Amino acid sequence: MAKKKISVVIADDQTLFREGIKDLLENERILEVVGEAKDGVEALRLVKKLKPNVILLDIKLPHMDGIEATRQIHRDCPQTNVLILSSYEDEAHVMEAIQAGANGYLSKMLPASELVNALKTFANQGLMIPQPVMSKLIDGLRQMGTTSAEASIVALTKTEIKIMSFLGHGLSNKEIAKTLASSVKTIKNHLNSIFQKLGVSNRTEAVVKGIDLGLIAAEGSKVD
Repeated sequence: MAKKKISVVIADDQTLFREGIKDLLENERILEVVGEAKDGVEALRLVKKLKPNVILLDIKLPHMDGIEATRQIHRDCPQTNVLILSSYEDEAHVMEAIQAGANGYLSKMLPASELVNALKTFANQGLMIPQPVMSKLIDGLRQMGTTSAEASIVALTKTEIKIMSFLGHGLSNKEIAKTLASSVKTIKNHLNSIFQKLGVSNRTEAVVKGIDLGLIAAEGSKVD
């Protein structure tokens, strides 16, 4: 039985860049570009219409920037993973993108082969934050200081701490449920509880916060 292809939408206002990424991905059997957008409004429309597995989204887009597009995609189409592909790598842009709901953040300066491998990993795990970006993100979270480490850790149950560890290793909800001999629905309920207690909104933020709190080993996590 053929493996289902990973559907991808590319959103970038530079036609040459869009076409270059499309040509690159079309050489991969497991990846399929199903749509292209030149601005944030079009990106949101395509995601709602096509429901792709992944959208490669630039931050600097006309009409609606990538951050606002991410926020609306995360709200209206949570089944689509948002992977920011940007020339900006500063702490402020990374923090803003992740807080808006992005699941990953990559640099446009990546070699072509690394981009393809990163996209495959991201599509399977829903997380993709290279170590240099991760460091900036953790620094940003520390500066925010909205919740103390002690309070966050104490609030988590033993099962939730176990699930945090599994998140750090890139396990899906189904895989975590199997490991804990539980149902996927129960795991989702645990995740919602974890997100609320840690003050985060998605798996990516939870992993980053888990590393910052020492619940997940940075070198063992599947974020880079």
